[in-house]
Amino acid sequence: MTDAQPARYRLGYVPGAWDMFHIGHLNIIRRARENCERLVVGVVTDEALFAAKGKYPMVPLEERMEIVRALAMVDDVVVDFSSDKREVWERVRFDVLFKGDDWKGTPKGERLEAAMESVGVTVFYFPYTAHTSSTVLRRVLGG
Repeated sequence: MTDAQPARYRLGYVPGAWDMFHIGHLNIIRRARENCERLVVGVVTDEALFAAKGKYPMVPLEERMEIVRALAMVDDVVVDFSSDKREVWERVRFDVLFKGDDWKGTPKGERLEAAMESVGVTVFYFPYTAHTSSTVLRRVLGG
């Protein structure tokens, strides 16, 4: 973000597993930061990831949080306990939630949009980095 271009939003939130941190993760965090004055990154718990995906992350929660916390563009890091983002909104009070566009137009994306609309939050999608994902990395590593 340059001084000439004001941020679109005051407080942004970007949740994720951030497992096996890769360029796709960096891209979404970078893009989120360009669109808000302050950025909070949520790191989803191992248990919530297992409930959502049926598998645990390769990297434990505390280590994933430390990796994200080390990024200069991140203002704060919080634990994200639930797939219901209204729970974390109660603690953080963000006005925009950023997601990859692999969620856009899907049932889970529509549920997210409805939940966020109920508390006055915008959902903003960024292009998903299709060639790199933790799922692909896990497959390559045999995990």
